[in-house]
Amino acid sequence: MFRNRLTGLWRNPDFVRLWLAQGISDFGSYISHLALPLTAAVLLHATPMQMGVLSAIEVLPFALFSLHAGVLIDRVRRMPLMLLRDLVCGLALLVVPLAAWGGWLTMPVLWVVGFICMSGEVVGGSAHQSYVAGLIGKDRLVEAHSKFMATSSTAQVTAPGLAGLLIQWFSAPLAILFNATSFIVSALILRTIRATEPAPEPRAADVSAWSEIKAGLRLVWDMPLLRAFAIQTSLWQLLNYMLAAVLVLFANRELGLDAGQLGVGYMLGGLGSLAAALSAETIGRRLGIGPAIGWGFVATALAWIGFSLIPTAGGLAMLWFSLCQGLFAFGATQFSINYLAARAAVTPDALLGRMIATMRFLTVAPAPLGALAGGALASGLGLRAALYVIGGLGALLAWHALKRSPARLLMTLPKRTVVES
Repeated sequence: MFRNRLTGLWRNPDFVRLWLAQGISDFGSYISHLALPLTAAVLLHATPMQMGVLSAIEVLPFALFSLHAGVLIDRVRRMPLMLLRDLVCGLALLVVPLAAWGGWLTMPVLWVVGFICMSGEVVGGSAHQSYVAGLIGKDRLVEAHSKFMATSSTAQVTAPGLAGLLIQWFSAPLAILFNATSFIVSALILRTIRATEPAPEPRAADVSAWSEIKAGLRLVWDMPLLRAFAIQTSLWQLLNYMLAAVLVLFANRELGLDAGQLGVGYMLGGLGSLAAALSAETIGRRLGIGPAIGWGFVATALAWIGFSLIPTAGGLAMLWFSLCQGLFAFGATQFSINYLAARAAVTPDALLGRMIATMRFLTVAPAPLGALAGGALASGLGLRAALYVIGGLGALLAWHALKRSPARLLMTLPKRTVVES
């Protein structure tokens, strides 16, 4: 009776299991999103440069492993890779509370844990995106990504507040223990999916991994839409990780926000992501896919500028910080939903894994440089001055995405077609 009232993908029990597993791991990840940098900033008294190194190392695996991960994903079934990701990340994160309790927690320990977790994400995250397309079909990708983003946004609303309370009551390393547990639970749920994943298409024995990597690179370069996405998203990630190296230190040390206030700020900011997830399909239809992506860039740029203008005096800092977080989350989610759906829709199934891994390589590989640049900029100019620079560069990028990029011409979700510039 109840199932008859469900619509769309909610009527697909395997999709619901996949959605639930992803939602649980998202919830834990958003706790660590606040707890890990606060462990470095408060417990280990990290410098801006050490925070930059932490952010850089966390995304370095994208530069090192993404291309080979794409070849692997297209050669084997995706579900085992997703399970491996959950188990590796869960066990690695357990090291942080154990090290804190044992008295041997240092910045290098956080660096190693971050590197291992993101290495698992490079393979498992790409496998997840490929698996979704095969499970539900490409014509339902916007609906699927909207549901994933809505759940992620809900986690973003609730998890940081819980993280702030856990850190206030106990410690940041204990909060990270929740994330480790969430990955284990996610793996157990994934094991209950009943759909049989088809075997990948057989490949000739003499086809080398490098030739397949070149096929993925060639696919992205030869398609103007994918090429435009790769360029503008890589620049956005560069700036975003510059911000990641600076923002928590700025909020904690210059604005005076403690763990609980930061948690509330991130929690209220998460409402922006939830609003974008719930409205992405409507906005994409009314504005067009490309313009919706462009306006997402505009919203994130305005948020970055807003962070740099938060006053240190008075009681408005937490409210202002929350509003900027909400604007940033709205823009980033609006961009992501339409971007992920569009790039998958134009890609042949046999190349889907390599396309995703290639795009992740091209778009996230610059992130370590951005994180190091953010740390160096904050060390040389100060935390607030670094935010001024990031906001200004973000505004230039948003203008290009909205007015000059060939992706702006994409109005509907393509089916094996590419918009030319």
